This record gives sequence, structure tokens and C-alpha cells, in this order.
Amino acid sequence: MLGILTGLAKEAEIARRISPLVACAASDPARAERLARDLVGQGATALLSFGIAGGLAPELATGDLVIGTVVATGQAAYPCDPELAARLGALLPGAVRGDVWGGDVIVDTAAAKARLHRDSAAVIVDLESAAVAMAAAEAGLPFGVLRAVADPAAHGLPPAALVGLDAEGRPAIGPVLRALARSPGQLPALIRLGRQSGTAMKALLSAAGRLGDLRGVA
Repeated sequence: MLGILTGLAKEAEIARRISPLVACAASDPARAERLARDLVGQGATALLSFGIAGGLAPELATGDLVIGTVVATGQAAYPCDPELAARLGALLPGAVRGDVWGGDVIVDTAAAKARLHRDSAAVIVDLESAAVAMAAAEAGLPFGVLRAVADPAAHGLPPAALVGLDAEGRPAIGPVLRALARSPGQLPALIRLGRQSGTAMKALLSAAGRLGDLRGVA
């Protein structure tokens, strides 16, 4: 059975169209590591990192789907399973293939994204793929990455977007409003990010509809 790890509650809702074995880490890398291992303990025979991501490659646009080839961290590089990647690619022929940076902090500026792309050659970054890769490596299981670009390389994140999520992986509305009250000038960037995230979620929803039931991947 395919175990899927997401960072956001909305991503998890979409992921359940693919497999019933889904966990949401609320964009917490430490929690992601624990939950990825839990998925293995619950009987997952393959793992998938699924959700939205930050764009690093300048050619990627909001809503573009990326199938991971390698997940890189500051310590190691983990090749994604080629058979799972090929199956995803066959079902999603418009998706881009590329390396994924498995981050432990949010990359929040265009300059930081440019440096990371230059230094790593990764095309996207997210906070769950490293946990999936490490758990799969420990258990000897195949894994993959399927992500949709939300904020592209040229766009940073407003401070109000960095104040966190609740325990269920939903936006923490109170802290967001307080951050806006302190700096209302970031509202246009926050609205833009909301639209970008919405576009990326629609791409994931469309992908999930095309993927059907992937529980038999391993």
C-alpha cells in the first residue's frame, strides 16, 4: 500500500483520493520524520511525498507538477524509485522531472531560492520530502515525490505566511491576522500567495484524479 505524507490538511484531503494511508505533518520537519516512519509501521510498502512546493528553477510556473528524481539534503542524496517515477510520469505526461531539495526551514526569499538552485540544482523545495526519503531508505522501501509549484522562484513569501499552521495543518488565522496588523503592506503579497497556492492545489487535485488507485505500486 502507498503511504503518502503531506504538509497541509488540504493536501491530505486530496491525497486520500490516491490512497487511504495518509499523514499530515503540518509543515513540521521533525513531525514529518515521525509520521513517515509511522506510515511504514502501518504497512506502507512504498512512500510518496505529496503537496505543494516552492519553485527554485526559474522556468517553473505556478501549478507546474514536478516528479522527483532525487531528494537532496545538506547531508545526503536519496534517489527516488525509478519505477514509481515512471508510473507517475506515464499518468502525468505534462509533469516535469527534477531534483527536490528536502528542506528543514522555509526558503522565503527569491534570493535564497536562487542560491539554493545554483548550489543544489534542485528545481523545487519542500519540508516533507527529506523525511519520506530517509524513512524509505531506513525501511528499504521505494519512494517518490509528486509536488505542484505554488510560489515560483521569483517570488518570496510575506512574513504573515511564515507564522505557522495549527496542529491539523491548517493556517493559523490568529497569528496571520496579527502579523498583518503589524505590517499591513504585506497584504498584496499574501493575497498573491493565496492565489498561487489555490492554483497549485487545483493541479494536485487534477493529478489525483488521473492517478486513480496507486496502492498497488509495491
